[in-house]
Amino acid sequence: LAAGLDDIAVRFAGKRLILVTTHRRENFGDGMAQIARAIGRIAARDDVAILFPVHPNPNVVSVMDSILGDRANVARVEPLDYPHFVRALGMADIVLTDSGGVQEEAPALGKPVLVMRETTERPEGVTAGTAKLIGADEDRIVSEIFTLLDDKAAYAAMAHAHNPYGDGHAAEQIAKVIAHAGR
Repeated sequence: LAAGLDDIAVRFAGKRLILVTTHRRENFGDGMAQIARAIGRIAARDDVAILFPVHPNPNVVSVMDSILGDRANVARVEPLDYPHFVRALGMADIVLTDSGGVQEEAPALGKPVLVMRETTERPEGVTAGTAKLIGADEDRIVSEIFTLLDDKAAYAAMAHAHNPYGDGHAAEQIAKVIAHAGR
């Protein structure tokens, strides 16, 4: 898997990388078709590449196969294990997802998250500005991605927003508490 990500990094060097994940039942059917069409429109830009670990559910795979097909700047890959997924998050400029967990992980790496849902069980990210609910509408997805690609201030506002899920130093803080508790 690491070699595959290395190859993708070389293949897409100089392009803005968008990491896409989608698997939610609420997006099956028309929502998934709209997502696929949006990805196709976004991929038409020469300055963009898309890394898409495709969920194996036939409701995802069949739609992506029929609408997206093969595109030069879309790397559809098998689902990534956690360490490789975190590496992919680090490589990405923007994250487009319907995953709850990804909404928590991406802000730790300073990645704007566009959430293809109408609601989220992680509203803290939306409130803090690290994530934005955009639904699964094709035009809205394209518009929001293009805004982040073309508007440096909009990108920076999300990328540098306060991470509501922690500062990345929890282990250090816990170790200090334990060390002082024994005194």
